[in-house]
Amino acid sequence: MTLTLARRLVAPPPGWTTHADVVVVGSGIAGLTCALRLRQRVERVLLVTKTVLDEGSTRWAQGGIAAALDPADSPAEHLEDTLVAGAGVCDVAAVTALVTEGPARVRELVALGAEFDRTPDGEIALTREGGHHRDRIAHAGGDATGKEISRALIAALDAVRHDPGIEVVEHAMVVDLLQSATGRVCGVTLHVLGEGQRDGVGAATARAVVLATGGLGQVYSSTTNPSVATGDGVAAALRSGAQVRDLEFVQFHPTVLWLGPGAIGQQPLISEAVRGEGAFLVDSAGRRFMTDVHELADLAPRDVVSRAIVERMRADGTQHVYLDARHLGADFLEHRFPSIVERCRSLGFDPATDLLPVAPAQHYASGGVATDLRGRSSLEGLYACGEVACSGVHGANRLASNSLLEGLVFAHRIADDLTDRLADGDLAPVDPVEVDTPRTLLDAARRVDVQQAMTSGAGALRSAESLRRTASELAALAGEATSEPTAPAWESTNLHQVGSLLTELASLRTETRGGHLRSDFPERDPAWRGHLTARLDEDGALQTEYEAVAETQGVGS
Repeated sequence: MTLTLARRLVAPPPGWTTHADVVVVGSGIAGLTCALRLRQRVERVLLVTKTVLDEGSTRWAQGGIAAALDPADSPAEHLEDTLVAGAGVCDVAAVTALVTEGPARVRELVALGAEFDRTPDGEIALTREGGHHRDRIAHAGGDATGKEISRALIAALDAVRHDPGIEVVEHAMVVDLLQSATGRVCGVTLHVLGEGQRDGVGAATARAVVLATGGLGQVYSSTTNPSVATGDGVAAALRSGAQVRDLEFVQFHPTVLWLGPGAIGQQPLISEAVRGEGAFLVDSAGRRFMTDVHELADLAPRDVVSRAIVERMRADGTQHVYLDARHLGADFLEHRFPSIVERCRSLGFDPATDLLPVAPAQHYASGGVATDLRGRSSLEGLYACGEVACSGVHGANRLASNSLLEGLVFAHRIADDLTDRLADGDLAPVDPVEVDTPRTLLDAARRVDVQQAMTSGAGALRSAESLRRTASELAALAGEATSEPTAPAWESTNLHQVGSLLTELASLRTETRGGHLRSDFPERDPAWRGHLTARLDEDGALQTEYEAVAETQGVGS
């Protein structure tokens, strides 16, 4: 049976309107970078963010940002490592753009005020993470890189807050995209928790919309993502008819602190950089096991490490393995990883003296809204960058610390493309039209049911049977609606739609590739070396297309 999803959310009609040349949705590294760059070049930019400016995923990035900054390193080597991690389905042109433009973009962050950790001679300190063959991870505050980058970008934004060319609206959740009679995206409807005119649902029209809304981690019971990561951008784009690509490729971080079988929501991440500094994994008997799995041992790509942990837990009948960092010593750990040490100790674990129980948890969505090298989606007027997008950089499995760099590089590319197009008179203002299509709204209380169904059947370990069960459970939930449109209900509905699509695509891909393990198809299949792209037709019926990737497009089958 063909999966069918509603093309709009149940919501009140807009009670107010505003206009901008460009609406940027999201305030992580991608959204902030894009808005700041656009503000210098176009007349009016509207930046909307779901809570406050620094509550997105960027501030939680512990490890760092990857770039070939060392003279001994090169973009070509960074390219090779990225292609290997991507399991054969990266877009080489997108990765090339990332690694060649990345060093300059990082240096621009420094010029903007981002303070990275330095060596004694004043150079940016670089470390190594899984999948990298060189030290190329720049970090700040030991393990608070994302927080520092977010701080610097927000400070730059604060400096121009009174500029009439840019407006920031916090506590604003995008409900749906506005479209013209020809289907061009020309704004958003959004709900603002505020006072006066901007309270409630309104409409922001624009010549273009940039989605930088982050990931979908809350579709699972256990994730490293913040509570705001409910797949809003992917869901809104999907409902508008945009192409979504590679959504089945979900990355599960290998080393998330295991807090017990009942733990749900955002879980504490133990950065890959800890293993980069010499920590290693052991099983319940205290035996190292990654040395027999991969040449990089504990620093193998994340999909390799996650699957090895899952397989070891299955073999031993345990719910976690252990990370051993005790030999690094308290002084080093407290200096290099102050945030991680503090968080672990607050939960009753001391990395300097204890083995840390860890297990894979959802960490990153490698797929998303399909975009080209300029960040353009399949819908005219709609752009996407950062985790919400599928630029082709990550393939089936993101290389460690490439996410911040991708947001930075492609936000610049989008801003440059939009600047040129608007200056040339392209994307002239158009009026949105009302879409006559079925609407949907899932009760907010059903969020946990969506999460449990996705975790049990469409997580790191999958099979045809488990995916059928998840699809059935999600289909049953689709029949339940609520007449109370609220932000939590919209979030639950977004999670349900994104989860339904992810499950469908995961069912179609009968192989193991990237971050998941198909127990019924445990090997990588060269016939599946390609992309699954999905979109909804006018009636909401899912249309899927498979595109094989040529051998020159990546590394490995």
